[in-house]
Amino acid sequence: MSTKFFTNEGGNSLLKKFKGAFEHIADIYAFHAVVGYFRSSGYFSIREHLLKVPDVKILVGINVDLISAEAKKRGLMFFGDPERSREEFIKWMQKDIREAEYAQEVEEGILLFMQDVIDKKIQIKVHKTKKLHAKIYIFLPQKFNEYSGGEVITGSSNLTEAGLGSHADSNYEFNVCLRDYEDVKFAENEFQKLWQEAEEILPIDVNRIKSRTHIGQLYTPFEIYIKLLIEYFGKNIDYDPDSVGDLPQNFKKLSYQVDAVNQGYQMLLDHNGFMLADVVGLGKTVVASMIAKRFLIANGTLNTKILVVFPPALERTWKKTFSQFGLDRHTEFISNGSLHKILENKNEDYWPREDYDLVLVDEAHKFRNHKSQMFNDLQIICKTPRAVEGNVPGKQKKVILISATPLNNRPEDIYYQLQLFTDARKSTLDVTNLQAFFAPLIKKYKEILSAAKKDGRPDINALRNIYGKIRDKVLQQITVRRTRTDVKKYKDYEKDLSDQGINFPDIADPKAIEYEMNRELEELFYQTISYLVDENRIGYYRYKAIAWLQDEVKDKYYTNADRASITLGQIMMTQLVKRLESSFTAFKISLNNFRISTERMIQMFGKGKVYVAPDAKVNELMNQDWSDEEIEEYILELSEKNPRNQIFTPRDFKEGFLDKLREDVASLQELCDEWNKIEQDPKWDVFLHLLKTELLRNDLNPSGKLVIFTESKETAKYLSAKLEAEGFNRTLSVSSENRKALQDIIQDNFDANTKLWKDDYDFIISTEVLAEGVNMHRANMIVNYDTPWNATRLMQRIGRVNRIGSSAKMIYNYAFYPSRQSDDLVNLYNNAYIKLQGFHTAYGEDAQIYTLEEVLEKVKLHIKGIPEDEDKRLKYLAFIRKFKAENEKEFKRIKALPLKARTARDSKKSGKTSMAGGTLVFLKSAYKMEFYKILKQGTAEAINFVEAAELFEASHNELMIALPEYHHAQVQKAVGRFEQDLLLNATDGISGEHSDVNTNRAKKFLRELRADSADEKFREAASHLIALLEKGTIAKLPNELKKLSLKFDKNEIKSHQAENLVMQLGVKYVSAENEGEEAEALQFDLPAEITDRPDIIITESFSG
Repeated sequence: MSTKFFTNEGGNSLLKKFKGAFEHIADIYAFHAVVGYFRSSGYFSIREHLLKVPDVKILVGINVDLISAEAKKRGLMFFGDPERSREEFIKWMQKDIREAEYAQEVEEGILLFMQDVIDKKIQIKVHKTKKLHAKIYIFLPQKFNEYSGGEVITGSSNLTEAGLGSHADSNYEFNVCLRDYEDVKFAENEFQKLWQEAEEILPIDVNRIKSRTHIGQLYTPFEIYIKLLIEYFGKNIDYDPDSVGDLPQNFKKLSYQVDAVNQGYQMLLDHNGFMLADVVGLGKTVVASMIAKRFLIANGTLNTKILVVFPPALERTWKKTFSQFGLDRHTEFISNGSLHKILENKNEDYWPREDYDLVLVDEAHKFRNHKSQMFNDLQIICKTPRAVEGNVPGKQKKVILISATPLNNRPEDIYYQLQLFTDARKSTLDVTNLQAFFAPLIKKYKEILSAAKKDGRPDINALRNIYGKIRDKVLQQITVRRTRTDVKKYKDYEKDLSDQGINFPDIADPKAIEYEMNRELEELFYQTISYLVDENRIGYYRYKAIAWLQDEVKDKYYTNADRASITLGQIMMTQLVKRLESSFTAFKISLNNFRISTERMIQMFGKGKVYVAPDAKVNELMNQDWSDEEIEEYILELSEKNPRNQIFTPRDFKEGFLDKLREDVASLQELCDEWNKIEQDPKWDVFLHLLKTELLRNDLNPSGKLVIFTESKETAKYLSAKLEAEGFNRTLSVSSENRKALQDIIQDNFDANTKLWKDDYDFIISTEVLAEGVNMHRANMIVNYDTPWNATRLMQRIGRVNRIGSSAKMIYNYAFYPSRQSDDLVNLYNNAYIKLQGFHTAYGEDAQIYTLEEVLEKVKLHIKGIPEDEDKRLKYLAFIRKFKAENEKEFKRIKALPLKARTARDSKKSGKTSMAGGTLVFLKSAYKMEFYKILKQGTAEAINFVEAAELFEASHNELMIALPEYHHAQVQKAVGRFEQDLLLNATDGISGEHSDVNTNRAKKFLRELRADSADEKFREAASHLIALLEKGTIAKLPNELKKLSLKFDKNEIKSHQAENLVMQLGVKYVSAENEGEEAEALQFDLPAEITDRPDIIITESFSG
């Protein structure tokens, strides 16, 4: 049975019906159409038939509701607006052209459509007062009557390629074809009535469309270059010193800080967080406070709650600064070790975690260890959705990570800090799957370290390559960092500083200090080193007790006992070697403490009760930058008093353990006896000579002040006593024990920003407690008496004297290097070199810090064209700002250039011969932006902004040439690469292909539990946790679920117990106050942007 209805399926498409009507209606004269939506591509599909039809009229509906609503707002009656109606159609066509496939044949088709309108081959009108939803297509012969043919098609299909069903993936449509005279006549009458009421699209309108799109237009290379800079920098071009509001009295408004505020605030909006990593001394606290003030104003003072997280030593600084900025009423302050108090919901001292809108984390590098409880607490706070959105939309908190040294040790430092505001496998960055990106780089870094230990020298080129990729692909999007090189280079910045009397000192090359030992001391030194590393001499058995428990006892209480014991022993060996390098006095004290501790364990055996403390988390403490003494004291405390309070008897230990302890004591006693005979100290002698001959020279050190850093509290006390004995009695010795009490004295005597200076002290000797957050820039001379394990401490140390407000012209940096013998064991020199060089490559720095070898690498980087320490983006930002200031009208014109604006250049005349036969493409979507270069017969290669800007750069008088024939095909390669990269990144995050084993195991565990459970609340909690795992939201979650699954597999817990524990994790990681909203938010759907084609911003081809 035949039917008048049809869909686009089975080849029975609207296009097929059209062709049938055009070909079989005798003497066809008219095609009249009413459509709600129209694309030129749809017209082009039937153009060959329309050219044979004398009377072609197309009536298009526009959004008159919007025009009517605007009229009502102005208090006007709406009777139709011809000019506005035509303007809406023009905008509609602009959108059609913008979204059309970038292909030469498509553009030719659009141009033909425009010309057909100009030549009156077709007529187009838009209705002024009605929003037309109807889709009507009328086919009429020249003499239409009840005896002639004719037909009308109506239904859901618009005049587009998808509506016509010209492709296999076209829309599903439902239409009906009517041929009865009364039906066709009724439709034609309605059409004529609407047609008379409509407004015609005139040739002048078509020309307006052309002028507003890229069709048929080329621009000069200089116009395209300016368009690139405008699109890339956006609002950052509009430097407005008032955008940060009024600063408190005594604060100077510095242009480079205002730029940092604008850049950082935009990153907050784009990525929910960023790293504020200006070099030490440029005022990060002030910049962060300015951004917080701007966010407070934008989000609303009644809607905003701020949390500031800081090391205890910096509490006073933050509270004072926030009070001066008027932010303290909207802020709560908490030390980085007290974050658990916020998660204790009953703690009345803090707002609930979901109440905070903005989180500032000072010294954020302390949160690089994702296994620490401190990191986990902070991540939960940062990732808990906001309870109430203010004027700044979005449920996610905004996070500012503040640190001059965000990279301390390894690439993982950056990877995990990023996860405080973005997700590991679904980030907002161009690299959407951070886990897949970082995994091979982390692996390669470990290979470099391993090879360096064997070969004695690190592969710096490979290291530079790792951090170069991290810098280009990740850090540039979420880092605000200015070096002094940047600040001095740009005239606006330099003038600002000069007008306010601010100068930056230069930094001299680091100076190595060496000392020699006489033969007797050298022999003892060698003997000591050999004892410390020879297990037959000293086996560190005091710290390996759990490995020597009987197997059944060991298995009952501990896991990984053997590995933990070996690690703890190695740490203690390293600590002793480092202490030996710090000072002989510090070593003697540590050696004696080790001997006493071992003797005490032997005494426990004699008493029949042996206390063992295996849970000394030394690695975590080192990562938190505890001093050597603090670590040692903590180990001794745990070893003698607590951690699990296990009491063993001598029978619980394997035979031979007591003998090993006695052998250790014998060797330790031997060393103690030998070192007690030593009174000489060649290191001190060299330092004293340098002090008298160089360090206090007036031409080098006009203030006569000196800052001395050491990792050892005992060394600090020793130096202080020795200096006083030599008549230098104006010396201040600072450690964690007295820092708070001496804070005002330090400020009065060493801080150049203090109003009233005092001169009670000339020298200050400090452990790492003063390496961060303290101004000591009345001094310009610093001595590193030993080399810290965390090499970036060297950068932080020099930053104490290299700060805004220093009156010195030059900063001098002296360092004692470790001896060759001990460095062979603990690798301090290479450790420092590798970490500092990695930092220089990733972030840039003003000067070498530790070794002159850093200078060589910086020169090599410059020669090979890798971005220098300065941020080259600032060069282009300064240029476009100047262009706008001097050419405001031209700036506005170029800014308004349409998407897909393009040009072509002579590769030889432009000096871009490397691009001969190639094309540059700038693409952008709601998800990311990307630059590509496509070389002759090559694939699309992603490049960074600086590389793109250098290639797009052109003089104002350079002429364009005609587009080459390969232009469109090369642009399509870039579009295809963009879509492929975006889809692959998204798919990686969903499939878990690159996710770690623990994540996959955790998801499998939760899915199996969920499948077997009838508890709807549990199933919902499991689904939420799976979504968090998929995105990589919580770093610790995979390991927590892994431990839970292991217990379940071993039948240590039953199903209902596992479900309860999973529910507890759900409560922990999904805020109860947001549970309903969060359940919806956590559904893991593919972002809509991923399926969208990117906007083609600009393109540029070069002659072959």
